[in-house]
Amino acid sequence: MLKRILLGGLALVLVGAGIYWYIATDTFSDTKDRKPAFTVEVIDFIREFQQNDSLANLKYREKIITVNGMVSDLESPDTATVNVKMTDTTSGNFAIFAFQDQHVEEAKSLKIGDKVSIKGSCSGGSLDGILEVIKIDFKRSALNK
Repeated sequence: MLKRILLGGLALVLVGAGIYWYIATDTFSDTKDRKPAFTVEVIDFIREFQQNDSLANLKYREKIITVNGMVSDLESPDTATVNVKMTDTTSGNFAIFAFQDQHVEEAKSLKIGDKVSIKGSCSGGSLDGILEVIKIDFKRSALNK
């Protein structure tokens, strides 16, 4: 009986270690090479979240989206990264794009006012309680040329 318990415990530990290893070493394909599920204009996209963020999150979350619009701000949390922001100037709501490592240099070359097309994985939108605006986050972004 003790032997069965120890073997069962060992099997659980091995399965758990395998799952941990898979998650820890998971890599994503280059967003630039992925086909977008949707292509949208930033103002229309933001307004869709404004009208019903629950439905918009259901539609867009964890999908590759191409967003066309104008760069309103560039944020550099550190010297190795840059985030590109597109804002609806009438409401203050915005979409913000964090770039994949291999595409950071392209993003750093952008200037405020540039018209761009950015492809990224939508993390969803939410009301920012501090700023009281809707913020739509993107990860693994790349310029769409």
